Amino acid sequence: MARKSDICAFCGRKANEARLMIQGIDAQICDSCAEQAHLIVKQQFGDEQQPKSEFSPKGFALKKPAEIKAFLDQYVIGQDEAKRTLAVAVYNHYKRISQKVQADEVEIEKSNIILVGETGTGKTLLARTIAKMLNVPFAIADATVLTEAGYVGEDVENILVRLLQAADYDVAATERGIVFIDEIDKIARKSDNPSITRDVSGEGVQQAMLKLLEGSVVNVPPKGGRKHPEQPMTAINTKDILFIAGGAFDGIERLIAARKRTNVIGYGAGGNEALDKDNMLQYLSPADLKKFGLIPEIVGRLPIITHLNPLDKVALKRILTEPKNALVKQFTKLFAMDKIKLVIKDDVLDFVVEKAIEFKVGARGLRSIMEAILNDAMFEMPSQIEATELVIDRAYAEAKLEKSGLQKLHVGD
Repeated sequence: MARKSDICAFCGRKANEARLMIQGIDAQICDSCAEQAHLIVKQQFGDEQQPKSEFSPKGFALKKPAEIKAFLDQYVIGQDEAKRTLAVAVYNHYKRISQKVQADEVEIEKSNIILVGETGTGKTLLARTIAKMLNVPFAIADATVLTEAGYVGEDVENILVRLLQAADYDVAATERGIVFIDEIDKIARKSDNPSITRDVSGEGVQQAMLKLLEGSVVNVPPKGGRKHPEQPMTAINTKDILFIAGGAFDGIERLIAARKRTNVIGYGAGGNEALDKDNMLQYLSPADLKKFGLIPEIVGRLPIITHLNPLDKVALKRILTEPKNALVKQFTKLFAMDKIKLVIKDDVLDFVVEKAIEFKVGARGLRSIMEAILNDAMFEMPSQIEATELVIDRAYAEAKLEKSGLQKLHVGD
């Protein structure tokens, strides 16, 4: 007779009749019964026992390009051409992910994007808004802190660590996320000629970045930092991650102007197009990016190129008031939470826009100007029980901005 310790406590099967016996405190269970128990629990509770990712594929609904642009219009003023280009690129990218490739079928290649525009024109906002609409993980990486492996600084692969963390360590969600690489122009090599020496923060970083952009399996340390042999790694496949690179490319207008002039020298030059000298970025081409210092391989991995127009007074004023999260709406809500009605007169908005243009900070600088104007009121009024309304006129705005010292800060720029 078999001992109690040699048989399954559920079915009575002997140890030599089972592939595996799982030992408990006073009894054991065979692999077959353990499998049956697992099925019963799964049938009873379904997926309730599984942790639910915020970025569940079931919640992913890809909108048509016109719908994507309409969503962007709610948050970003102007930049219609960039929005249309982004909408089509994102739509095609996520259609590509859903493609079930057959052996004899055409496989669609990944199309990463590069946005070129002055600081404060909305490059990061466009990328962040698209990720918000799609409900996919989103991470921003600053290209200026990246270095080649083995040098002081951040490894290029740490870009994926940020995306993994944004996805709550859900690898499947990470592999269909969006990465925005900011200031990619800052890693341009110093000249258009390949160098035989290593460029720690320029060409070498671009070479290291190729691996991510083209689509490959990369082992990354989940917590970030430098790799070492004993460290646990997470494998991430980048073939379905959409990379959007952005940069101001300061000075590239001169390269564009030189190329356009070259194109019209000689026979037939009389038919030359009239160039818009205030917005030379609209004539941008891959050749200009290469001339600026991006290596040809990087330009090839960022095939969709679009530009953002400089923001004029009209656009900046609309940015203050029209988007869903417009600054005026945000400050109005902040004061309303203290039961104070905020009234900002129209000439104040004109003043804020004038200063943003004077400081050359684009839309990004609007908030700092508004904060400087409203800071004293936000400090004092919550403590004043009788305070129910704050009216901001131009004289008040000018006095507060002068007091803040923000204007003096930009005088020497």
